[in-house]
Amino acid sequence: MSLQLLWSWYQSYPSQVVNGLALFLALAGGWLLLATRRRERRAAARLLLDGELSTLDEELGSDPQVERLNRFFYLFGSLSLLAALLLSWLSTTLQAVAPL
Repeated sequence: MSLQLLWSWYQSYPSQVVNGLALFLALAGGWLLLATRRRERRAAARLLLDGELSTLDEELGSDPQVERLNRFFYLFGSLSLLAALLLSWLSTTLQAVAPL
């Protein structure tokens, strides 16, 4: 698809294009939040299955790199959802540009 075609589509339907971008950001951010939470739960379940129930709290909170990575994923996913919300709100104010 050429850039000119994409630009003409944006000029004809600006709110739909911005809403599509907002939908993409919302899906990506939501998936990232769910995947991070699932990864944390699988790590906890793996420790429980290995019989290390007494060290569960120690193991989950002991690795600062994993905590920092999870915190980054949660922050990035939340910011993606916020950006999607703002873009969706912005798309309600857009109007089609009349051709010259």
